[in-house]
Amino acid sequence: MPLPIFYTTTSASQNETFTLEEDTSRHIAQVLRMKEGEQLQLTDGLGSLLKAEIVHEHKKATQVRILSVHKEPISTPHISIAISLVKNASRFEWFLEKATEIGVSEIIPLLCERTEKQHFRFDRMKNILVSAMLQSQQVWLPGLRVPVSFRQVVEESRTQQKFIAHCREDKKEELRSWLQQPAGAIILIGPEGDFTKEEIELALQHHYLPVSLGQTRLRTETAGMAAAVLLKAG
Repeated sequence: MPLPIFYTTTSASQNETFTLEEDTSRHIAQVLRMKEGEQLQLTDGLGSLLKAEIVHEHKKATQVRILSVHKEPISTPHISIAISLVKNASRFEWFLEKATEIGVSEIIPLLCERTEKQHFRFDRMKNILVSAMLQSQQVWLPGLRVPVSFRQVVEESRTQQKFIAHCREDKKEELRSWLQQPAGAIILIGPEGDFTKEEIELALQHHYLPVSLGQTRLRTETAGMAAAVLLKAG
């Protein structure tokens, strides 16, 4: 049975002893009831995988000693999903979870003309990413931006492959036909009601390629999920 894995913001080296964060300590001591001498794994979400041994269990301050340190190479290709926020926050949270499990590199919450404005709870969203990373046994946490305007993303992106998935009846290619591993890619996913004509034109002016994700019209979060799968598969 694999060792349980936890998230830590602390960097540590082999044979070093340090105290885990309170939430992690509580889970280890009270939920899993782990004891001194038992082993676990830790990651900082930046590619480090630490094997550690509990030297003192405590619900607020469990101490561990690092037995070994392993660095995983960064996941490739680098995939950025720039996706509009949606009215139902739980649907956006579902997307965050699944995109993390698939191995997306970066998630950019988009503010488009038709985006339903809402309060973005950054800490909650990041915690969802952390939980999904641990559940899927990964050590690279996706980057998460604060909500940013459509124009800013379009004008600032320097990614090699740039795509926009929209619902207009314009000429579009299937996304899978454009993919060129191992190049990185960014894709824009619009809000309920789609991008406006002006937004699509702006993206095309900045060399975004219009693509289709299939024959059916997808919800925003489903479109984001489909794009993530296709881009990671290459």
